[in-house]
Amino acid sequence: MSQERRYSFEFFPTKTEAGHEKLLTVARQLAGYNPDFFSCTYGAGGSTRDRTLNTVLQLDGEVKVPTAPHLSCVGDSKAELRNLLNTYRDAGIRRIVALRGDLPSGMGMASGELRHASDLVEFIRAETGGHFHIEVAAYPEMHPQARNFEDDLRHFAAKMQAGANSAITQYFFNADSYFHFVERVRKLGVEQPIVPGIMPITNYSKLARFSDACGAELPRWVRKQLEAYGDDLESIQAFGEQVVTRMCEKLLDGGAPGLHFYTLNQAEPSLAIWNNLGLPR
Repeated sequence: MSQERRYSFEFFPTKTEAGHEKLLTVARQLAGYNPDFFSCTYGAGGSTRDRTLNTVLQLDGEVKVPTAPHLSCVGDSKAELRNLLNTYRDAGIRRIVALRGDLPSGMGMASGELRHASDLVEFIRAETGGHFHIEVAAYPEMHPQARNFEDDLRHFAAKMQAGANSAITQYFFNADSYFHFVERVRKLGVEQPIVPGIMPITNYSKLARFSDACGAELPRWVRKQLEAYGDDLESIQAFGEQVVTRMCEKLLDGGAPGLHFYTLNQAEPSLAIWNNLGLPR
């Protein structure tokens, strides 16, 4: 869609037929905004492998928006990964989000032949050459399992040097954390685009739990205002829309190469921000 910036939306594969039909309805609505691509997540340890595959192929083939599957190496053998890559390549998929991935609850230590996302990027390049545009994850506020920020920056640079084309960040609510991260990794030689991941605010309790678990900082002033609204969802959503819109304005004004919206399989929260920003269609 855009020559200078790219805009994309992320979905997760659903467990029920009704949920899947809703996902397709939302995807068709978002497709009307001509995003550069959709992405679809991959459950811990590959637990949604088949549902991710089916969702990706349907979004790409029927909704007609290029769709990038998430692919993780935790719990998968090279043979399993090779089969998935061949399936996606044969279906005409051209973009992959390559992740280390999360372990399912109770699995313990990492399994699989590839231990790190950088290993997975190298594997994809070795198997498929330049066929796929490879996205990797970035953590402006540090990966929750990293030993320290400096170590995390080096690991990110290693992923990019392994052959990634661009990166999508974990969501955040402080634009300065994004700009600081980009500045630091540029000094490590990373030149590829790093696109901010954007999480609309629609429910305070769920957002607070998820943010605490994944290491995304919810600023105190935002947290306190959301707490003050209690069960007033309308006020929570209106305030959240304002906060995230202002942050996106700052990101784009500061040179961010686009935005990647974590939709949670809903259209309206992301589109409210999109329309506030006056993004192209």
